[in-house]
Amino acid sequence: MTQLSYAAAGVSIDAGDELVDRIKPFAKRTMIPGVLGSIGGFGALFELSKEYKNPVLVTGTDGVGTKLMLAFTLGRHDTVGQDLVAMSVNDILVQGAKSLFFLDYYGCGKLDVEIASRVVAGVAKGCELAGCALIGGETAEMPGMYPEGEYDLAGFAVGVVEKDQIIDGKSICPGDVILGLASSGPHSNGFSLIRKVVEVSGASWDMPFDGATLADRAMEPTRIYVKQVLEVMKSVNIKGMAHITGGGLLENIPRVLPEGVQAVIDGKSWVRPAIFDWLQENGNITSHEMHRVFNNGIGMAVVVAKEDAEKAVAAFEAQGEKVFTIGEIVKQPEGEARCIVH
Repeated sequence: MTQLSYAAAGVSIDAGDELVDRIKPFAKRTMIPGVLGSIGGFGALFELSKEYKNPVLVTGTDGVGTKLMLAFTLGRHDTVGQDLVAMSVNDILVQGAKSLFFLDYYGCGKLDVEIASRVVAGVAKGCELAGCALIGGETAEMPGMYPEGEYDLAGFAVGVVEKDQIIDGKSICPGDVILGLASSGPHSNGFSLIRKVVEVSGASWDMPFDGATLADRAMEPTRIYVKQVLEVMKSVNIKGMAHITGGGLLENIPRVLPEGVQAVIDGKSWVRPAIFDWLQENGNITSHEMHRVFNNGIGMAVVVAKEDAEKAVAAFEAQGEKVFTIGEIVKQPEGEARCIVH
């Protein structure tokens, strides 16, 4: 096994000097206050700022799922690193956490330096977008473990939030408004179904589609909402948030709701990216299944009090977000689901 670990100001490695040389500038661009410089250590060091009075660490880990299969098919490795970062930093964001640092794992059968460096460059870009440090990682070369040309990715994010500022959804109540922040596309979920629809429809990945190609729209990197949401939180009381990943709106919004309330979503209240219309039509997929598998154009759901909704919309728009008022919180009728889309 070839192992690579990089931390702080540089990288230490047992093998693969060329990969290290390529990774160094990417990692250095993500350094933020708190990273303690060390080269060759077994663990990366990060000092928590003394500005926090009662800090709580928030952690998340995830992968990219079968979107990697499409990356292999298309030979597109530049954006899956951003996808990897987004899946974890957006997850910990929903509790109000500021991302501090990120670690990645890259496993392969035989190391391809060119591909690996493109992947890590995407990881570094994601970290820059999230405002966190790429503080460490590992590249594991395991002959016979993976088919030629394939690899696996995993990522780990650590963030921090003041204990009295944790967003847990407990204050959500009937009358609250649900805002939706636009996604950039499918993000990193539903790709087994996406690949199947393309296969059975006979479509080509390089066919012109929505001003680009079908592959371009499918591979759009996952949007990272961290800096924008943290800025809005300074002026708006956000009661709850849900990162819309696998399970869609139907299964993710209930994760942040207290007992006794229901989220009612108007499925016609936002502009759905063309790729979702194409998938539904060509895959003969029901609307319920679309909302269960895909984000359908909403990457993050945000719950605010009705009196704060207008202010919140303006604040998100000022941060460059496309935001829609997509629903409301009501008292949950007996026997009904926690979230419905109509």
